[in-house]
Amino acid sequence: MSKLGNLGARLHRGEISYDFVGKRKIWYGVSILITITAIVGLAVRGLNMGIDFQGGAVFTTSKTSVSVAQAETFAKEASGHEAVVQKLGTGGLRIQIAGMDTAKSDTTKVKLAKDMKVDPESINSDLVGPSWGDEIANKAWEGLGIFMVLVVIYLAIAFEWRMAVAALVALIHDITITTGIYALVGFEVTPGTIIGLLTILGYSLYDTVVVFDSLKEQTKDITKQTRFTYSDIANHSINGTLVRSINTTVVALLPVAGLLFIGGGFLGAGTLNDISLSLFVGLAAGAYSSIFIATPLVADLKEAEPQMKALKKRVLAKRAQAAAEEEMAEARVGGSEDPEDAAPAVVGPRNQPASRNRGGRGKPSGKRR
Repeated sequence: MSKLGNLGARLHRGEISYDFVGKRKIWYGVSILITITAIVGLAVRGLNMGIDFQGGAVFTTSKTSVSVAQAETFAKEASGHEAVVQKLGTGGLRIQIAGMDTAKSDTTKVKLAKDMKVDPESINSDLVGPSWGDEIANKAWEGLGIFMVLVVIYLAIAFEWRMAVAALVALIHDITITTGIYALVGFEVTPGTIIGLLTILGYSLYDTVVVFDSLKEQTKDITKQTRFTYSDIANHSINGTLVRSINTTVVALLPVAGLLFIGGGFLGAGTLNDISLSLFVGLAAGAYSSIFIATPLVADLKEAEPQMKALKKRVLAKRAQAAAEEEMAEARVGGSEDPEDAAPAVVGPRNQPASRNRGGRGKPSGKRR
């Protein structure tokens, strides 16, 4: 843990840095690939909507020796629809039949009791009409839409519209991936799933806003200097909050993983799957999008501005000049063994020093007489 804390401090001070923004095309490509896979899953398999959205009936039996597979067969024969059967802790069964005509619930209940060899009075039934299911679905979509609009308005006021757009793209990315996973896995979509989606959107926004706040603070007077481009500062903001984002995501994922894999998988509490899967996938996707999608997208949008283009040009020109001066300084200090770099040789007659006490100009010297 101390090493992780030391790493976070070094990232925050800028002593080390990972180029997230510089490699944004890679992250964009990965996200597009995952998103396309999720959309294909939605188009091919579709979502397994629960009775709260489709309407139908739920039959709960007392303790019985009938297996889950047998109960699914009995329910399909009695209703003419596919059934989802879950084993309860009391030894009974929860038989959920979506899309069934509620007027046939009594007939279905009697036939189920006969096939399972139990008393019809021991089977409880809960009915959900199709109009109620449509209303629930519409309310869910309305709530999601209102949430998105409020988020965009708040971020546009608190930061700027480019950050609001980037955050919205990240949220749509998270929702698409989560719903696509639901389609591929085949888990049932219930009101608990919607609650999970809204929850993970809040977590995703939390990580994104933390980075945006750091970025806003560090770019107040960005045009008054020529050391860093907007992308450089955006990358530093990601690195400065990286360990914090990882820590919060891991801490949030651990209990959710317990619900999904231990509660829903190992212990067989299938009713936990609907909310735990949305939380698990959404938290992971939200952490990814806040680091690899939202902030790099803001950098792209900002550097399309004329003043940021001019700043980038000045910064790059200054860096090129500094690099050239450094090369020249190294050449002067270290010298060069290349003959072409050596000082040029003197070509032509050399000036001889005047002779002292040698007689007249132009006469050869001789012995004194």
